[in-house]
Amino acid sequence: MNVKRIFCIGRNYAKHVAELGNTSDGDCVVFMKPPSCIVDEGEPVVLPRGIGAIHHEAELVVLLTGGGRDIAVDEALDCIAGITLGLDLTARDLQTQLKNKGAPWELAKAFDGAAPLGDFKPYLEQDLQAIEFTCHVNGQLRQRGNTADMLYSVARQIHILSHTWTLEPGDVIYTGTPEGVGPVEPGDTIELASAGIGRFRWTFA
Repeated sequence: MNVKRIFCIGRNYAKHVAELGNTSDGDCVVFMKPPSCIVDEGEPVVLPRGIGAIHHEAELVVLLTGGGRDIAVDEALDCIAGITLGLDLTARDLQTQLKNKGAPWELAKAFDGAAPLGDFKPYLEQDLQAIEFTCHVNGQLRQRGNTADMLYSVARQIHILSHTWTLEPGDVIYTGTPEGVGPVEPGDTIELASAGIGRFRWTFA
């Protein structure tokens, strides 16, 4: 499956906002990654060197069928083709430096391999605001999230994005991460899991 664009929603779980010492001003935080960030399940994730700690951020990811512009919230879920789990890998030390300078986050968020992505399952009108998922690193539970805790629902995310971009088939949305983010290092193995979606594993190099 060819991903066209990767939209990412930041600061979408209150406890994650708090654990990083951030505040929410009520606006939806949006950033993007290029398709070169994707690493398919089972492929090694090569971590960048020399830029400090790299953190895992486990997320529900949705694949869009399109949708166009100015999509109403009550029509937004009709634009979803599939769902899966993925990782928004973040160079945390570098991101902090960039934030302190008021600079964009791309250097910390959009490096090659920064978006490991599981296989998509068809969206069959599951309740996207009642999905529990976990992230284990080397068999140890790091993150347990439920999409019920999102500050912006998946439908609202699609609605917001469609005001700026014409949404097209192949666009994906990383919908935000719960608390529990932490570092990964070469040699670590990470597993994301959710009932009804599946289990996905990557090893870091």
